[in-house]
Amino acid sequence: MTQQDRERIAAGLADGLSYTEIARRLDRPTSTITREIGRNGGPSGYRPQQAHQATIQRARRGTPAPPRAGGPPGSTMEEELVEVAVRTGLPRMSARVHFDLLLSEDGRRTAAELTHRLKISPASVSVAVNFLVEQGFVRRERDPQRRRDIYVVDDDAWYHSIVTGRRQTLDTVQATMAAAETYGLDSPVGQRLAKTAAFLERVSLDMIESADRWRALLT
Repeated sequence: MTQQDRERIAAGLADGLSYTEIARRLDRPTSTITREIGRNGGPSGYRPQQAHQATIQRARRGTPAPPRAGGPPGSTMEEELVEVAVRTGLPRMSARVHFDLLLSEDGRRTAAELTHRLKISPASVSVAVNFLVEQGFVRRERDPQRRRDIYVVDDDAWYHSIVTGRRQTLDTVQATMAAAETYGLDSPVGQRLAKTAAFLERVSLDMIESADRWRALLT
């Protein structure tokens, strides 16, 4: 990777671009961009000149970048995934819980395990999990023997999330259409709201049709 490439990465981060978009503009794999940023200060501390010099020094030594101090194997990668999720609008704590579940061997953890692994309070785990359940990313299962909840993320999680999002969008459609009728469908405000409702309804229907069509990819 050249100095110019790294300057473009820094510019992309400053503009709030996703790693995927930065990779597309550089015609490189997203994993390359994720690794480059992760080993050189992360999204908030990436500096192109320092990154370039550090890469040269590592090449001379013939050793890989050192792991993050005190962090378990893969922690930097997980942090970068969390940053990407946060940029899309997912609350940070929910993103941390979500990716800890995704990267677990069987996609299952108890509240105690999440508390211990992420070093957060049980209350924070509860809030994060409640959000993920509401959004369809995670489901709860009950362990009858130990009388505790187990939080699960499975292969269908993304499909369920889309279904949940569609329901929320349709609620918005109904509320927007009701407001349009209140203002009057012949009025400028009513017409604007009615167009908005029609657009959201059509997009949500297209999304669920596409999700149904491609759901088999998750199985």
